[in-house]
Amino acid sequence: MTAIIPLSELRETIDGIDRQILQLINQRAQCAIEVARTKQAEGETGSFYRPDREAQVLRRIKELNPGPLGDDTAVHLFREVMSACLALEKPLEVAFLGPQGTFTQQATFKHFGHAVKDIPVATIHEIFQSVETGHCQFGVVPVENSTEGVIAHTLDRFMDSPLEICGEVEIRVHQNLLGKMDTLHGISEVYSHQQSLAQCRQWLNTYLPGVPCTAVSSNAEAARLASLDHGKAAIAGLTAAELYELNIIEKNIEDEANNTTRFIVIGRQQPVSTGADKTSILVSTGNQPGALHKILGSFAEYGISMTHIESRPSRQGLWDYVFFIDIDGHRDDSDVGKALETLKRNVKMLKILGSYPKAVI
Repeated sequence: MTAIIPLSELRETIDGIDRQILQLINQRAQCAIEVARTKQAEGETGSFYRPDREAQVLRRIKELNPGPLGDDTAVHLFREVMSACLALEKPLEVAFLGPQGTFTQQATFKHFGHAVKDIPVATIHEIFQSVETGHCQFGVVPVENSTEGVIAHTLDRFMDSPLEICGEVEIRVHQNLLGKMDTLHGISEVYSHQQSLAQCRQWLNTYLPGVPCTAVSSNAEAARLASLDHGKAAIAGLTAAELYELNIIEKNIEDEANNTTRFIVIGRQQPVSTGADKTSILVSTGNQPGALHKILGSFAEYGISMTHIESRPSRQGLWDYVFFIDIDGHRDDSDVGKALETLKRNVKMLKILGSYPKAVI
């Protein structure tokens, strides 16, 4: 029979471990300061954030984690430590789709940690603009949802932007019905982003039939509007409920239980290969027979896995389309590079949107 350790002894042990953890965290922070000094001495003046380096560190944490903490919990803890240390080197400014309380802000914190300076802007276009003008080093934008597909505004903006994709992050999206009221009775209108309304269409038709649903710029904006009128409700996340002091009338009303949104990090960096990467490209074939076959054949020849393809009108001619494509691997990888060179010869236009580490969690 295992002996029961006295509570006082356990608490003393925990206090000792806490002292060691604090000491080690501060040692790491001091190393981060030294890293900044070295980079500055070598002439670096831009962002000290390196998405490839952070992805490698977090993957190593998952590999080394013996438990009982889960891998996701361990990664989350180290993400916050890394975020705080990076802030000591040089504060990082990241634009996200505001206002406060959106899923895009949640994705920003998940990817960068809470020590960044998160800057809310009103539209996806303005996020791109904030990074393009140098007002922010990075931006976080939604790119696709597992239920409703791609975010057209994001893909369209890439057609004329010099920015690259530097990273990605996935958020399991739980939609909640919020309002000043306590029950469904008396709700005269529901606000939310158009994507969220679509993700909850079946629930709304079942439990709020005939109630008008109005699309607004973000879920957080929907929560703000609902906070101003006792007859209006919003579909949004729990963060928005806390921020705008709304009751949670119903939880998890999304029609699909595994509803996930993928966000991408945009900036001017070109992360190096980490061994677990993804490359996103923009391809225009022109209006020609066998256009899609030429794209697929280029990847098949070198055994490159294509994980996503989406077509959009090019706006340059009738029935002329561009394809947004994700493939496994980094553009610096030998086979990926050869595939892209072959593809370039077979299409009208090829634009590499970025090679970046796959989401760690």
